[in-house]
Amino acid sequence: MATVELRFSALPEHVRTARLVAAAVARRSGVDEAVLDEVRLAVGEACSRAVGLHQSGGITAPVKVSLIEEEKQFSIEVGDEAPRVAPGDRAPGSGDIDADAEEDEMGLAVISGLVDDVEVTAGEHGGLIRMTWPTTPSAATLG
Repeated sequence: MATVELRFSALPEHVRTARLVAAAVARRSGVDEAVLDEVRLAVGEACSRAVGLHQSGGITAPVKVSLIEEEKQFSIEVGDEAPRVAPGDRAPGSGDIDADAEEDEMGLAVISGLVDDVEVTAGEHGGLIRMTWPTTPSAATLG
């Protein structure tokens, strides 16, 4: 299993780089060419979401992206360090939190529409989005 890891400052201008690297590694891993646009869009959305969570939470830690090549699949994990609280734990009168939560849900909906196999986990130490695509062996590995 080969893994490429990226860490970048939570700035919007770094999202494009993450998208380009993810698409290049996905192509090399055997992800179908027809799906590469979806990979780019999904990674861009997940990274933008993580950047937004870091910026709104004042978190200076980098956003983490892992590109994982396995035998018959390729996975991308985008991790953030923004703590999540249960909906009932929100402070009263915090209207901005509701707007942020709505934007967060929209981003997750976009990712779910682009990727068939998505896992989202979140807790007090941050969140992780794991997206997985099937791969096909390349001609180089067959011959």
